[in-house]
Amino acid sequence: MDFEVQRCSRRCSKTDRELAPDETFYSALIAEGSEVVRYDYCEDAWEGPPEKNVGWWKSRMPGPKSNKIHWAPNDVMLEYFEGLEGNAEKQDVRYVLGLLLIRRRVVRLEESGAEPTVPGEMTLYCARREKTYKVLPATVNAARTKEIQDELAKLLFADAA
Repeated sequence: MDFEVQRCSRRCSKTDRELAPDETFYSALIAEGSEVVRYDYCEDAWEGPPEKNVGWWKSRMPGPKSNKIHWAPNDVMLEYFEGLEGNAEKQDVRYVLGLLLIRRRVVRLEESGAEPTVPGEMTLYCARREKTYKVLPATVNAARTKEIQDELAKLLFADAA
């Protein structure tokens, strides 16, 4: 299942208001027929993830003094991702990192004809390593979301504090 994620529209999908520099906003991917469509929401209009979302995340609009974030090299992210396999306490981190690796086109989501052993399980394929990964689904609360963001920021952003 390949799809393109549109860039941020810089407008709230619900209020049609332009998102201001340094403003917090939410984005959600929704499966609409054979397409996946991105919707951006200002913080005031966000009522939680929409039904049937493929994924969602919280972001901040770049400000006038924003620097481009430099990601860790793909091999570093893959090593960390592989190291999380089998760690039940970090299943949610591995899931989020798997989504990030899909977005960065380091791995691709495979469509298999067989039913997954766990509902919602993802099969990811990395051509660089010629390896397939199974990723269990994860649901996280707001507090855990912040913890995961902080952990990945420390590990994967070259200029993170």
